[in-house]
Amino acid sequence: MTDPNRRAVVAGLATTGLLGGAVLTRDGAARAQEGAPKPFGFSDVERRARDLSKIAYTAKVSPLPAAIAKLDYDAWRDIRFKPDKAFLGAEGSPFRLQLFHLGFLYDRPVTVNLVRGGVATPIAYQASLFDMGRTKIDKPLPVDLGFAGLRIHSFLNSPKVLDELLVFLGASYYRFLGRHELYGLSARGLAVNVEGAGGPEEFPVFREFWVTMPEANADALVIDALLDSPSLTGAFRFTVHPGDETTVAVQSTLFPRTDLATLGLAPLTSMYFIGENDRRHSDDYRPELHDSDGLQVASGSGEWLWRPLDNPHARRFSSFVDTNPKGFGLLQRDRRFESYQDLEAGYHRRPGYFVEPEGDWGEGAVMLMELPTDTETNDNIVACWRPRQPYPAAEPVRLSYRVRSVADEPLHPGARVVNTFAAATVASGTAKTEEAKGALSRRFLVDFAGGDLAYYQADPSRVEVVASAANATVTATSLVVNPQTGGMRAAIDVTVSAAGQTTDLRAFLRGGGRALSETWTYPWTAA
Repeated sequence: MTDPNRRAVVAGLATTGLLGGAVLTRDGAARAQEGAPKPFGFSDVERRARDLSKIAYTAKVSPLPAAIAKLDYDAWRDIRFKPDKAFLGAEGSPFRLQLFHLGFLYDRPVTVNLVRGGVATPIAYQASLFDMGRTKIDKPLPVDLGFAGLRIHSFLNSPKVLDELLVFLGASYYRFLGRHELYGLSARGLAVNVEGAGGPEEFPVFREFWVTMPEANADALVIDALLDSPSLTGAFRFTVHPGDETTVAVQSTLFPRTDLATLGLAPLTSMYFIGENDRRHSDDYRPELHDSDGLQVASGSGEWLWRPLDNPHARRFSSFVDTNPKGFGLLQRDRRFESYQDLEAGYHRRPGYFVEPEGDWGEGAVMLMELPTDTETNDNIVACWRPRQPYPAAEPVRLSYRVRSVADEPLHPGARVVNTFAAATVASGTAKTEEAKGALSRRFLVDFAGGDLAYYQADPSRVEVVASAANATVTATSLVVNPQTGGMRAAIDVTVSAAGQTTDLRAFLRGGGRALSETWTYPWTAA
């Protein structure tokens, strides 16, 4: 975690606190009467979550010591965990556990436990774990102070160097990296009321973590977490497999306190400021500024959708109705340095996250929220799965899925969208057509590349553009070979009847009686 921007501001708004000081420990005295202690397992976290759901939610925590509470960002960031104090390496494990100090926006502690030999033991706060830098703390801090969050290092990019792999910091936010990637978007445990229907968005929080000591040469790390919020509690297990495309397998059991009608499953949060399809917001020398440039959806029917992201004039929601989706994710598809020209931020190396459900998730929709922003430091994009039927109170819900970092696509064998451009169209002639009467038109240029398009370049007439528009008219389409992408560029002219009218556009390429590409989908509101 290297910057103070949206990551700290957004995530830090809802970091967690201890549950009245109660944590899972060895519990030896209580279990001694029952015989040998039972090994700690995910069922223990489920039991904690179930019991917690039966009492009212409280966000109240004890105030931090004054010396910690007054830290600003620079002072907090100057407190760094000492690498030689890292946990998990004693038995030859390829993983290392470090902890974040409380302070700045992170003023509500979480408990972090180590699980070894089936016994869970909380890590006590010790000032000696941290290099305080220029930050001065005059009085000793209590051993039950807790921590702001945790991070995991591993031999990700080299067998000789420990690189940062995974971070849990703030609310239920977490981020992880594949090989040679830089941090960008975030995943979350859950989202509640993202659209703010009838009240503000609710930010569930991870109150406690259990990190299982891995064996020597282990290829995965298991982290359990207890989630809490006004609407529900939950037990989560994260199994992390580092690699070219690091994967996080998520197992969760939710315990609703109320009927959950606005729940967002497997939420992803990202930033989109400017891109090739819209530069009205900035005259920055950098051509594009975004952590993700599109939403990818693999529908239950087998269709692949690509929805380019946008920085809208006003908050916008898009819903992609589906049954048993195969996956969805926010991706950084454009990986050319020339598109960003940012030597420091490295936007071309930001990962995408793709969620792959396990089992049937039933009817629902992939929800996309885009918020207007005037800066690259705000997370303004959220994607998640919204079940059609609310989960009723007091009935446990079990869900599993996998989130994987995506760098080098494609995710599917067909052609994919690589560029989206938009431009005004002008009606020709003097006839009193609908355009002449005041209707508005727009031309969209969509570059498709990959799949079998190279084969069809010798005779592009064998490929057609299949386009449609809701509440609008597709007045013309055309297709030309694009030698720069090795694919084809489709032009789609769309006309609406009045200013302010909104339409949803769809287009894909077809040849030989089959779809050759994913489906491009895009909203347009006539200005």
